[in-house]
Amino acid sequence: MPKTTTPEACPCGGPSLAACCGPYIAGETLPPTAEALMRSRYTAYTQKNEPYLLATWHASTRPGAPIIDEKEPIRWLGLEVKSTLRLRQRKVDLPDDPDSDTVEFVARFKLGGRAHRLHEVSRFLREPDSETGAPRWYYLDGSFPT
Repeated sequence: MPKTTTPEACPCGGPSLAACCGPYIAGETLPPTAEALMRSRYTAYTQKNEPYLLATWHASTRPGAPIIDEKEPIRWLGLEVKSTLRLRQRKVDLPDDPDSDTVEFVARFKLGGRAHRLHEVSRFLREPDSETGAPRWYYLDGSFPT
């Protein structure tokens, strides 16, 4: 019986890069939700894809200095999405702003042989794209829960 090959899972945990974050990173389509953008940004970090990270960072908080060190031996191990704020808000019937969202996640990585966890609550805004005018999500900033 011939052996079938399956595509590798997307770094963010999706089925495959081509069926998950790949089209966003390639610029073929825009992430439809803040969570999809957050997952694609995680994948871009695993690829050390600084142009995508900067393009998806809100202009008001985008860093001017490089954010990726090509020589840094970081190995990303996995992503766990803890929550999306708007989903929690709907459950308790709070007012909802469709153009802002918050995603809490934990990203695991190894650096210098030591395992680390990045636990962040990220804020996102949806605004018109400066070139096309199409609404798109941008990473605004994040905080680190204790």
